[in-house]
Amino acid sequence: MRDKWGQAAVATLVIYIAYLLVCALSALVPLLGLLVILFVLSVVSVGIYFIFWDVYLGKGNVEVKTVLEPLQDYGRYLGGVLLTFIYVLLWSLLFYIPGIIKLFSYSMTFYIMRENPGMKGEQAIRRSMAMMKGHKMDLFLLMLSFIGWILLGMITLGIAYLWIYPYIYTALSAFYEELKKDYAARETFVAQSAGDGGNTIVITTEA
Repeated sequence: MRDKWGQAAVATLVIYIAYLLVCALSALVPLLGLLVILFVLSVVSVGIYFIFWDVYLGKGNVEVKTVLEPLQDYGRYLGGVLLTFIYVLLWSLLFYIPGIIKLFSYSMTFYIMRENPGMKGEQAIRRSMAMMKGHKMDLFLLMLSFIGWILLGMITLGIAYLWIYPYIYTALSAFYEELKKDYAARETFVAQSAGDGGNTIVITTEA
């Protein structure tokens, strides 16, 4: 994010304003506002991850227009959003904890969908679950490390969030990139073990 914090703050402010407008619409026309949140804002929100993922990958400046990218493949991303929401909701019926665990399991879904344009939401969810085996606690600890920053944002009446949110999204992008390396190594190890005639015992753990 070096030399891009100003751009990040402006982009976050623009997104803030858009969210506020949708909230105002929800208050004025509840049904219409709900439909906009469910079928538009939920998909657009995926694009926020992509903005700072591109920055992390060194693809240039902070581009607010990237937030609209999921709309170009609307049906596929909407399907991913709805499936994720439904699955987490159903697991949450079991005293919330399973829902939280599954939320971490599904957390890489939209990164995966972007890198695999032909992959549907269900497939991406399954890939996310496989990638997150043994790493859900890592992501939990990463999210836990943001608590101090979030409290700082509250103290500053939300102003600090203009810089805090870009930091969080960029950190999540870094997490995904490292997770990909680990997953690729695990897949290679399993493939090599299978090629050895099954002589190697493969042990996997899940956090």
